[in-house]
Amino acid sequence: MQRKTIIILFLLALAGMSPLSWGQFTSGEIAQRNDIEELLKTAKIIRYEDIGEGVTKPYHLFLSKAGRDIEGCWKNPKGIQSGHLEGWQYEIAAYEMDKLLDLRMVPPTVERVFSGKKGSLQFWLQGGMNDLVRQEQNIAIPKEHLNRWIKRKYLTRAFDCLIANEDRTQQNIRYTDDWRTILIDHSRSFRSSVKFTKQLMYGRNGIMGMKLIRQLPREFAAKIKDLDFEKIKNAVGPLLKDKEIEAILKRKELLLKDMEEMIKEIGEHNFYY
Repeated sequence: MQRKTIIILFLLALAGMSPLSWGQFTSGEIAQRNDIEELLKTAKIIRYEDIGEGVTKPYHLFLSKAGRDIEGCWKNPKGIQSGHLEGWQYEIAAYEMDKLLDLRMVPPTVERVFSGKKGSLQFWLQGGMNDLVRQEQNIAIPKEHLNRWIKRKYLTRAFDCLIANEDRTQQNIRYTDDWRTILIDHSRSFRSSVKFTKQLMYGRNGIMGMKLIRQLPREFAAKIKDLDFEKIKNAVGPLLKDKEIEAILKRKELLLKDMEEMIKEIGEHNFYY
């Protein structure tokens, strides 16, 4: 049997299948998610490279198990770094929240010990580019993908509002070769101070300015409304403290209120899809 890498299997599974109504990973890719997680946790580390960028000092790990190869980004930031609270556990919690909301935009991320230290290991996406490269090279979003790109922009904002991600940069918004939006780097998320429970990151009174959320999938909005302490706790386990979960629920109410205001302004039929 010819050797195939898990990267190819993951990215090309069921080629031609369109993403779901809002998720960016296809059904074929999602079907392999548990397998990806297991490989990230248990495959042998063959070699590694210092990525050489970012304050979290991440490493590019190359792993293999039973003839199957996989790559990942490992990091273990914790405490105050460059004036910001960092936590590797937030990377995994963001992925678990992605699964809970059926967002399908955060790559598989697990806990993994490397060099004697606990950290997060996230599936390494091949190809594509980040949004910084796209803008620096003046690459326009292809017209056939523009509507989907705009919708994913608002979806990203809603997710960042919920998890209080204060570090959504152009570098951690990635695009696949077929222009699907993938979200990485969430080590500065899940803030629980008063600032992050009184204001959302985006919206009419956003911490990052008045960057509105003008469209959302109806099913995604329903999942937001359905969030409660028990559901989140079951998803994230010990990754988040109770006060961090309670902060999510406070932001949930702020986000729902912001959504209601937008619906009043533009109409439900224009807001939901």
